[in-house]
Amino acid sequence: MSAFLRFTPLIQSLPATVPFVGPEAIERQRGRRIAARIGANESGFGPAGSVLVAIETAASETWKYADPENHDLKHALAAHLGISAANIAIGEGIDGLLGQIVRLVIEPGAPVVTSFGGYPTFNYHVAGHGGRLVATPYVDDREDLEGLLAAVKRENAPLVYFANPDNPMGSWWPAERVVEFAEALPETTLLILDEAYCETAPAGTPPSIESLIDKPNVIRTRTFSKAYGLAGSRVGYALATPGTAQAFDKIRNHFGMNRIGVAAAIAALADQDYLKEVLVRISTSRERIAGIARANGLVPLPSATNFVAVDCGRDAAYARAIVDRLMSDHGIFIRMPGVAPLNRCIRISTGPEGEMDLLAAALPDVLKSLAAA
Repeated sequence: MSAFLRFTPLIQSLPATVPFVGPEAIERQRGRRIAARIGANESGFGPAGSVLVAIETAASETWKYADPENHDLKHALAAHLGISAANIAIGEGIDGLLGQIVRLVIEPGAPVVTSFGGYPTFNYHVAGHGGRLVATPYVDDREDLEGLLAAVKRENAPLVYFANPDNPMGSWWPAERVVEFAEALPETTLLILDEAYCETAPAGTPPSIESLIDKPNVIRTRTFSKAYGLAGSRVGYALATPGTAQAFDKIRNHFGMNRIGVAAAIAALADQDYLKEVLVRISTSRERIAGIARANGLVPLPSATNFVAVDCGRDAAYARAIVDRLMSDHGIFIRMPGVAPLNRCIRISTGPEGEMDLLAAALPDVLKSLAAA
C-alpha cells in the first residue's frame, strides 16, 4: 500500500504548497544571488547590538530546551505592555499562532471570514484544518470592515481575520474603528486582530491594550519579526483574556520555542532606544521608496508598515514583469499581491540605503526595457 493512502481524506484533497516562494528558492531557480533582499518584509536593519550580544551568550546554552512555560518572555512582555502575564501566549511567530488559533476554533466545513487578497498563510491554515474560506474584497485598497462584519453575520462564522496595518497593501484603520468593529461582532465569533506591523504604524492606529484585553472573543497577534529585526528567530505572541490565552496550552508545542530566539526577544524588548532608531530608519526608507516610485511614473500608496505598495498603473502581467525583471536582470528581490485588483501593484520592503540605491538604479532600466518590448 502506498504511504499516501494513510493520509486523511482532507489531507489527500489538499495540494502540497508553500504560501510564499522564499528568496532562497528564487536564487536556486534563477541561479543568481540576491543583491537587494527587499521583498519579504524583514528588517534589513537587523536587531540591536545588545540583542546580538544576548544571542551570543545564549548560544552556549542552545543544548538546553527553552522553558516550556515561556515565563521570562511572558513577564517581560507583561511589564512592557502593562498587563498580566496570564493575558499572553507565546508562539513560533504569528504564523505558528495562526495555525493554533484555527485549530482551536475551526471544525471541518466551518466558515472563516477574511479579506480576498489578504495574508495567504492564514488561508493555508484554514484549508489545512478543513475550514471554508469566505473572502470579502478590499475597498479603496484596504480591508473592508463593513464587508467583513456582514460576511460574519451572514455565515454565522466562528472566526474572522483582520490585519491592521494590512499586508499586502500597507493600509490601516484608526483605533476607534477597529474597536467598533470588534464590539459589533457576535460574541460567538472570534476575531484575530493581526498587528504584526503595529510598531511601524502612526500613533492612534493600534487600539489601546485596555480597550480589548477583556474581550474573550478577541486575540491580538504580534511579532518580533518586523521592527525588532528577528524574523529568523520565529518569536510571536498573542494578547487575550486569561481564559483564551490559556487555551493555547491545550494544543501548542510546549518545546516549540528556540532558546536563542527567546533570549533575543527579551533583549530586543529591553532595548527600546534601538527600536526608536529603527522606526526612524523605516520611515525614511518608506519615503525613499515612494520617491523612487514617483520618479519613475509609478504611484506609491500610503503605508503604515515596513514596506510600500506601488501602483504600477496597469495589470498583473505588467507588475509581474517588473518583479521578474528586477530579479533576473539586477538581483533585486521584491514581491507583489496575489489577486486582482491588488496585483496591479508591486510591494517593496524598506531596507538600508545601499539596497535603495540599487533599486533606484535598476527600476528605470527595467521599465525602459519593458516599454521597448
